[in-house]
Amino acid sequence: MSAGPSSFLDVLHADGPAGDRAAKMALYGQFVGSWGTDVVSYEQDGAEHRGHGEIHFGWVLEGRAIQDVWMIPRRTERRADTPAMPVAGYWYGTTLRVYDPRIDAWHILWTDPANKVYTQQIGRPRGNDIVQEGTLPNGAILRWSFTEIATNSFHWLGELSADGGASWWLQVEVFARRAGSAAGKSLPRRAEGGCLAGACVF
Repeated sequence: MSAGPSSFLDVLHADGPAGDRAAKMALYGQFVGSWGTDVVSYEQDGAEHRGHGEIHFGWVLEGRAIQDVWMIPRRTERRADTPAMPVAGYWYGTTLRVYDPRIDAWHILWTDPANKVYTQQIGRPRGNDIVQEGTLPNGAILRWSFTEIATNSFHWLGELSADGGASWWLQVEVFARRAGSAAGKSLPRRAEGGCLAGACVF
């Protein structure tokens, strides 16, 4: 096998899932591609803020992981003087999603350098949804969910609990439409939400 010159993107990118776990990789593999988003964030007093963004998913690491980039606002709207969206922030972060056969679940690593947000979660299917849960250093619980999943759309919820899961605050909703598909109808929000004790994570 000859080893010609390769770029970083060449060695990172994969054409599809690894054969030894292809069926399991479909959980997040169904999102591979580009998406436009409508975003709604909620302050603790119930105030709503609306914006737009985009998401891009791709296969990486010989098809044993999926990496994505989430951003608010869209690239065409990004300027140095653009104000950050309240609660959510000014996203330009990446997730590495790695399936682990030992636990039959996914390690979810989110990194957003601009907002200094770094989280670890475990993701699993739950009925027709995908639910990711993790704990912040201050003990608060994160729950990020993909729901209402269809071929060309999904609904994402970013929630936080500061009381061990007894109650939840919905902080951010994302309504995603696959690039090139017909615009979908916005879904109603599920709950009031906002920041808990100043911990605005998403």
